[in-house]
Amino acid sequence: MINLAFFPSRRLAWYMVKLFLTRSLAVLFALVLVLMTLDLLGEAGKILAVPGNSDSDLWHYVVLRIPLLVSRFLPFSVLLGTLIAFVALNQNSEVVAMKAAGLSAHQILAPLIVASIGISAALFAFNEGVVVNSARHVDAWSDNDYKPIPPTSGILSNVWLLQGDDLVRAAIVSGRGARMRLQQVSLYDRTGGVLQRVINAKSARPAAGGWALEDAQVYDANMNVVRHYPALKALAGVRPDQFTLAKVDPTELDYWTLKARIAELKAAGRPTDEARAGLAHKIAQPLSILLMPLLAAVAAFGLARSGQVLVRASIGMALGFAYFVADNFSLAMGNAGAYPAVVAAWAPFFLFLLIGEAVLVRTEE
Repeated sequence: MINLAFFPSRRLAWYMVKLFLTRSLAVLFALVLVLMTLDLLGEAGKILAVPGNSDSDLWHYVVLRIPLLVSRFLPFSVLLGTLIAFVALNQNSEVVAMKAAGLSAHQILAPLIVASIGISAALFAFNEGVVVNSARHVDAWSDNDYKPIPPTSGILSNVWLLQGDDLVRAAIVSGRGARMRLQQVSLYDRTGGVLQRVINAKSARPAAGGWALEDAQVYDANMNVVRHYPALKALAGVRPDQFTLAKVDPTELDYWTLKARIAELKAAGRPTDEARAGLAHKIAQPLSILLMPLLAAVAAFGLARSGQVLVRASIGMALGFAYFVADNFSLAMGNAGAYPAVVAAWAPFFLFLLIGEAVLVRTEE
């Protein structure tokens, strides 16, 4: 007799969710530990090479990087954790017992799907509250060669601006409007594409009719001489908001701030493809966790004595890898403007949702 209840057994549902969560978290812990160790080995020398940095700065780097690794590899950890749980259930004939009790494949997966919804919501909140701030801080710190940076939440790093023929680069941009401050400013003064001067300044702030540069060094390409000025006025006509809009990185901005920046970019006539694709992906990326139990389900069904458990687990892993590849490719195409933002963010999700359902139905038959 077929049981049509969504959760035929509360105890069985909790058992499945417990296996799902413990295996996924164990894989996530192992992945983050290994990747963080490798990352720290590569960056520790650069951090400690800066005068004044110490072991506490290494731990500060670890604290900033761990949220990024958790956000990036949580969906993959859920995939591997689900595969581990399903292989164990299959080998112990627990799946056979569930099906003998009248449960369908979708009823077996239902508790995992509900748990995945909770994980997706938690990941979205984690991304918005923690990951974007960590990404902004660690990017600015690394772009500044791990030298101290201003402790501000609105910081931008490595910002390039094209003003007429001139190129302007600011290593650090902090503050907004009249309170904006630029650090390590470089101005490449060009006429008709030919370099005339290079101005390097320690800092800059808005002033009447332009920007006040401090501790400036000017290289004159025509005379081949270098001059030093304690103060210099330059960047006439450059507004503070141009630096804000010059670099809109979806990974460094929360959902609502990014949405406001897109409106500002559109009003300024600037391209918005990358920002709009990133905005849509902020929701699609956490929801990708919903696909992982479905893609891994191929490892759960079928007789263990057939000797194909490892083959089915490999198929489930291959489907998961294929999703991540397709998602990254689609997002890259959306950033380039080749795909509409909604298609770039959601097409891989719905494609692999259909593939997972087709594989599941075929396995059931």
